[in-house]
Parts: sequence; structure tokens; C-alpha cells
Amino acid sequence: MDNNSSEKNIPVNKNYQENVDFLNRELGVPDCFDIVLREMSIGGKKVAIYSVNGMVNSQVASLIIDALIDLERSDLVVNALEKLVKGRIVNLQVSEAPTMDKVLYFILSGPMAIFVEGQDKAIIVDARSYPGRTPQEPDIERVTRGSRDGFTETLVMNTALVRRRLRDPKLRMKLVQVGGRSKTDVCLAYIEDITNLDMVEKIQKDIQGIKIDGIPMAEKSVEEFILGSKFWNPYPRVRYTERPDVAAIHLLEGYVVIIVDTSPSVIIAPSTFWSHVQHAEEYRQEPIVGAYLRWVRFAGIFAALFLLPLWLAAAMNPQLLPEGLQFIGVTEQAKVSLFVQVVLAELGVDLLRLGTIHTPGPLGTALGLIAAFMLGDIAVKVGLFSPEVVMYIAIVSVGTFATPSYELGLANRLSRLFMIITTGLFSYIGFGIGAAAVFFLLWRTKSFGVPYLWPLLPFDAKAMKGILVRSPVTLKNQRPSILKPQDKDRQP
Repeated sequence: MDNNSSEKNIPVNKNYQENVDFLNRELGVPDCFDIVLREMSIGGKKVAIYSVNGMVNSQVASLIIDALIDLERSDLVVNALEKLVKGRIVNLQVSEAPTMDKVLYFILSGPMAIFVEGQDKAIIVDARSYPGRTPQEPDIERVTRGSRDGFTETLVMNTALVRRRLRDPKLRMKLVQVGGRSKTDVCLAYIEDITNLDMVEKIQKDIQGIKIDGIPMAEKSVEEFILGSKFWNPYPRVRYTERPDVAAIHLLEGYVVIIVDTSPSVIIAPSTFWSHVQHAEEYRQEPIVGAYLRWVRFAGIFAALFLLPLWLAAAMNPQLLPEGLQFIGVTEQAKVSLFVQVVLAELGVDLLRLGTIHTPGPLGTALGLIAAFMLGDIAVKVGLFSPEVVMYIAIVSVGTFATPSYELGLANRLSRLFMIITTGLFSYIGFGIGAAAVFFLLWRTKSFGVPYLWPLLPFDAKAMKGILVRSPVTLKNQRPSILKPQDKDRQP
């Protein structure tokens, strides 16, 4: 989309009225009720103050206006007004904006813009106060022990949550604006002497190259732009988190964290398949307990991906099962084919999930109970489903919900549905074809040049050991080699 911005590179004029007329025209004053313009005379000079109602702290704004009014009562040199304003406002960040595009950006971002007659620069006072909520524990990344704070929709608060955990002077927070009209703030966070700076430069260049009017979908829009559109690949190539401690530990390991204003989720890049199967809960328990939890989670993810199509292949060919595994098949035949039962059950679970998302909290639990018990039981009694289908669907659903990454769970669900279709069409051969296709897709996937299946492919024994076993923190003295950190031996 084109950005037809008429304010580009227009300098602030010494003519006070021209500046006011230009801004009133661009901002729609007085038609826009939320754009506040306050004009006054100080020391014989006209002064105009622009701000956005609801984005400026009213108490701070009153103090600034009082400070300006006090200047009028003093016997001061009028030409030094700009310097004096800076001297009076000592508790806030004050800067200058020489062009109108900068002035408009600051005004619409929250700070106040002050125009003084005869001055060719606008004074920007950061008195913003964004509407937002306090940090709360994320719903999908809960832990039994640990911090209860989480990212919010305010960029400055999110960066402060990371800074609180990493007091490293080498931690860099680069700000980029995305969107020709929205000018959304995007922060690129990394530790300078740990992270691969070539990767940082590439990500920053890709973000700066985004050409679009706005990114209302925030971090998801940024991800699609910097990774390219591969609609046929459902697997997430970046990791999302709403926990500041998770973001901080990834920064220490050499990853890049992308924080987008208005979003409580941050992007961790690059990402591998194994990045999505680890959870903060594993590091809040003893190492042996964490290792056990990780293996239980691995079993759940494996079941969510392969159990249902593998059982379908076995149930469709009970004559191929050894005598000791005959119980795997279907004991009571339903009125519809087994393949259709499984597909309908898969679609039914997704429909239930969507219904639960759009249902208010107190009613969501009732909806789940109705669907799980009443609908499932009635479907078996009328002969639509076999009892085994309901049981295996329940198992794979639990495995899907046990997947730490919501995005990976959705991708595994699509892969499972694909393998169910190939299995229903070609039995065991179809299952092999489907599983091979999924593996080939994972093998070919890369995230910012990093192989998606690393450290399995290419194989890295030491890194793979860290994936399979939750080792004590005292033994984790090296960062992932695939990220090529500049100083691998530096301790976090």
C-alpha cells in the first residue's frame, strides 16, 4: 500500500500561524475531538500545545502549563524561551523535532508538542500515559511457581520488564516504526556481544522494509513480512511468549526478541521445532522432575501427532494385528465407516474449541461438559461413533493441549488430519506416506537460516542431549552453537 503522506520532510516554520494551520489541517482540528490544542501567550510570544486526549497524563500536563504560565510573570528574555522551558521541565524527557513528520509522529504517539512563535523547532515533552492493564500471568503459560507478571499491550512497560531481569549494559533496544499510516513502534532487543549481529542486521532490514499502511494484527503481521508468505507450511518459524523471564533467558542464549507495541506477545527468533516443546515449568522444578515432565510432554506431543492415524491404520486392518494386540481394533461397528468417524470427530473437536473460545468464561466450562459427556455419549448410543474413536480422540486432544506452544499444537493438528486422510485412503502405506511428507516438511523448513529440526538434523550430540534431558542450570555453560554467538564462553 502506498503512503501518501503530505507532511514528509516539511521543516517547522518560524511563522507560528503556518505551523498551527498545517497541523490543524493534518490532524483535523477541531473536527477530531480527541486532538487537544491549547493556545496561549507567554512573554509576548504565541505558544501552541498539541496533545491527544487520553494519551497524556492530565496531572503532568497541568504542571507543564503552570510552568509555562509562570514564565510569563518573570522578567525574562523572550528569545531564550525554548531554553527556559527545557530548564523548567526537569522531570520529563524533552527533545526537539525539526520536521513536521516527526512532530506528527510524536503527537500521535502520546507526547505533547509545544510550538513557540519565532522558533523553527517544536519542543516535544514526553508526558504520555497510555491506557493499559497491569502485568498479569499469561493464561497459556502458567507455572506452579515463579513470577506472575507478563507482558502487556504497552511497549515501554514490556521493555522495562525485560530490563528489570537483564541489567546488562550491552542489552540493546532498537526502535523501528512500521506502517505508513499507523507508524507502529517495533522494538528489536538483543545483547550486543552475544547475538549474531549479522542476523540482527538482517531482521532489522526486513522490518524496515515492510511496506503497508498499518499492522493492526501487530506481531503476527510483522512475522509474515519478515519470514515471507508460505501459506502451505503450518509450522511456526518463530516462537511467541508472554513471559518476560522466558524472553530474558532467550536473550542470554543469543536469540533476538521482537516486541511490537499494542501486543502482549513477543517474538523470539530464530526458532526450531524443539523450541516449541519446552516450558518454563520444567525449570521451576528439580532437574529430575523437570526431565520427567519434559518426557511426559514429548509423549503427549507424539500421541497428538501420530496416535490417531496409526490407530486408524491398525483398526482398518485388524487381520494384520498380532493376537496380543487385537484389543486395539473396534469391538462395536458403527453405522458409518471408521474413516468418516475419525474425520467427523476431528472436525467436532475443532468446532468445540472455537465455540469455547467465543463463549464467556463461566459458560465455557458448561459447553465443554455438554460436548464431552452428552454429545459423545449420545453419538456412541445412536451408532454414529464407536467407543474407541471417542477414546482416541480424547487422548490426542489432551496431547494437543499439553503442547506448550499453541501455534505448534495447531500445526500438529493439521498434520494429523493430513495423515488421517492418507491413511484412510491407502491404509498403512498411506500412513507411511503422510508421516514421510510431514518429516520432509519439517526437514525443509528453516527459521532465519536455522534448520527447523536442529539439533537432530544436522545432528549435534551435545545440543540434542540438552533437548532430551533437562540438565541442571549449573551445567548449561554454553549457548546454542547454531546461533554462532560471538563469545560462546561468556557466562550468562
